Amino acid sequence: MMVSAKQVWRRLGRVIEPKPTDGWWRSHASYPTALVRKTGPVTIFFSVRDGFNKSSLASIELDIDGDRFQAGPVRGPLFMHGPRGGFDADGVTVTSFVQQDERLLAYYLGWTTGVSVPFTNFIGLAEAQSDGTFKRLSSAPIVGRSPENPFTLGYPWVMKTSGEFRMWFGSHLFWGESGLEMNHVVKQARSVDGLLWTQMPGVAVPLAGEVDAAEFAVSRPVVLQEPEGSLSMWYARRNPQYCIGYAVSVDQGLSWQRKDELFTLEGKPDAWESQETTYPCVFDFNGNRYMLYNGNGYGRTGFGLARLEIQVQAH
Repeated sequence: MMVSAKQVWRRLGRVIEPKPTDGWWRSHASYPTALVRKTGPVTIFFSVRDGFNKSSLASIELDIDGDRFQAGPVRGPLFMHGPRGGFDADGVTVTSFVQQDERLLAYYLGWTTGVSVPFTNFIGLAEAQSDGTFKRLSSAPIVGRSPENPFTLGYPWVMKTSGEFRMWFGSHLFWGESGLEMNHVVKQARSVDGLLWTQMPGVAVPLAGEVDAAEFAVSRPVVLQEPEGSLSMWYARRNPQYCIGYAVSVDQGLSWQRKDELFTLEGKPDAWESQETTYPCVFDFNGNRYMLYNGNGYGRTGFGLARLEIQVQAH
């Protein structure tokens, strides 16, 4: 992808509309995350909520052929919230997968509800089992509070490079008195084995500032390596409605330049996505680049699929 190329994405339609079932799935289909294998359909994992508003993991197999797609039956729950008092007692949301030899690692956001603040998030790690479920590898966060990130952090995206693992994640810089009074940015960490992480100082992707003074959060980063060596990142923006943003890095993710103006999602939005689009997950499959994304209510109306149609060199 050209660093300064305008992206034109075309809506292909809604993939999943939440259809409440007894017990484990009463609402939402949030944070769709693709797992692309060498053969077969793409597995899409997503977060659902039960009658107590606790989240767990579900999946579908998605057959994609150009602009056409067919979703298989929903499987779940594949990974449940943690025990009472745990950092993930109120929910788990997987947002990134890494294949490590024969192991499939799942990096997730574990969350609890709060009293003085609405929620607290930390980052956990699970591993795929032979039956398709996932087992947490630690009852404690693998990335938690630190002097660099003293409040709440989550939405991890992990990339395996030749010499190390890199993680980009969301982190609060500030909690205000009201629920939406916050500053939430993208930060990063590194690891030699994908298990023990060192949080890096500084902010990877800051708020828009004067460009969009109402913006108070950028979250759910997804990063892809481009053929020419640059990195592309897509993320959710909030101001207070959700939309999708884009940034590029030419130094292997150490610094990022926001290019939100280069992102375009075309086609008339249906009712389920008429107010907002958010929580993108971009992946390459069979020579095409696709994006999963949530619509209104950050998953209450399900998620859809778009395809990158053209790139136009910006002037």
